[in-house]
Amino acid sequence: MTATTSRTAPAAASAGRPVLPALLSKPYPAVMGVLNITPDSFSDGGQFIAPERALARASRMIAEGADLIDIGAESTRPYGAEPVSADEELKRLQPILAGVVALGVPVSIDSMKSAVVGWALHAGASVANDVWGLQRDPDMARLLAARHCPVIVMHNRDRADAGIDIMRDIAVFFTRSLEIADQAGISRENIVLDPGIGFGKTPEQSMTALARLDELGAFGLPLLVGASRKRFISSVSPSEPHQRLGGSIAAHVVAAQGGARIIRTHDVSETVQALRVAAAIWDKR
Repeated sequence: MTATTSRTAPAAASAGRPVLPALLSKPYPAVMGVLNITPDSFSDGGQFIAPERALARASRMIAEGADLIDIGAESTRPYGAEPVSADEELKRLQPILAGVVALGVPVSIDSMKSAVVGWALHAGASVANDVWGLQRDPDMARLLAARHCPVIVMHNRDRADAGIDIMRDIAVFFTRSLEIADQAGISRENIVLDPGIGFGKTPEQSMTALARLDELGAFGLPLLVGASRKRFISSVSPSEPHQRLGGSIAAHVVAAQGGARIIRTHDVSETVQALRVAAAIWDKR
């Protein structure tokens, strides 16, 4: 499964189309390609930190069918990530972001810092991806409300606890995030929810969140799932991150069946093909 899908990507901002409606209008989930410009991300740390390699990576993902590029300059992997300053994130982003934006598909900024998100939005990013769901940086919600910017609100925990009801924990977390969003004036039309597969969860809890994803439809908001190469796959089939393509696709097809409208992945071509084929099969029911 390595064939690419060539297409001309619409530039969301220049075409005047709201970002989320365009992404959610497809008959199968939109695909978000991961671009880590970090030295220490769990799967591809250090591979794309050089500007020319980052731009080539983004170009390839777009050619393979990515509808959105998610660019992050700080590793948020749940195990052993070293925090970096806003200045360091900006130092990594500044040589790269404008070039990725110029490729013509929407760009999301994966950061939990409002200073970084604000700079990136000014530089052309159009979506914020907050792995702490508006609950870590007190200025994040106000910034996004002022910018009328779509935001991905992800569930997270400081540590996993095998004794909790993970679906209840996710629901309580999202309820709090939505309260923060309402208070700041963020429109519900600009919010996407992400259950945070692998973040603050045991492998079993990550699988539970995927299996019961449809329960989060009660919030009435689009769902994003990023299970790509995550550690829970290895708990079922022992493997290193680069060996988890099959498990990633299985998880993402299950997520699509459970209602996910955006899939975040390192492996764009294979994921696009899997989602399109699954949708075509389901259409025959």
